[in-house]
Amino acid sequence: MRKPSDRERKFLQRAIELSRQGMKGGKGGPFGCVVVRGDEVIGEGCNMVTASNDPTAHAEVVAIRQACEKLGTYQLTDCEIYTSCEPCPMCLGAIYWARPQKVIYANTREEAAAIEFDDEFIYSEINTPMTGREIPFIHHPHPEARQVFKEWMDWKGKQQY
Repeated sequence: MRKPSDRERKFLQRAIELSRQGMKGGKGGPFGCVVVRGDEVIGEGCNMVTASNDPTAHAEVVAIRQACEKLGTYQLTDCEIYTSCEPCPMCLGAIYWARPQKVIYANTREEAAAIEFDDEFIYSEINTPMTGREIPFIHHPHPEARQVFKEWMDWKGKQQY
């Protein structure tokens, strides 16, 4: 593992500050995140799950949404993400969809599990066949749903992402 640069330490420190502020402010768990382009923070967030009654309001998702809104894009290809903890499966998905250059994190998922934020169940469910998952996923094929997909494939005005 390489030693972080002063710049990386600065932005990681901001993510950690946000995690503490959110926690002490009663917004949610102890997680914070910043999205950086060059030397500018363009999005930041703390976990807002309990404050907003939104299970998707994790620090990374909050920061990604803010950054995308500010930049007017759904891609963060020229950005970096700094987060106080290794991203959960949901945030990992959001990060890959946003396509940043890199992610730098402080605490590990094992450290998060030790304070009762354990995502191992979700990681294992991802690789479990649909018929064996804890929450039933029931497939009901529908011709109209397939038709919408066909229309998408044929639609000349679509924007690929």
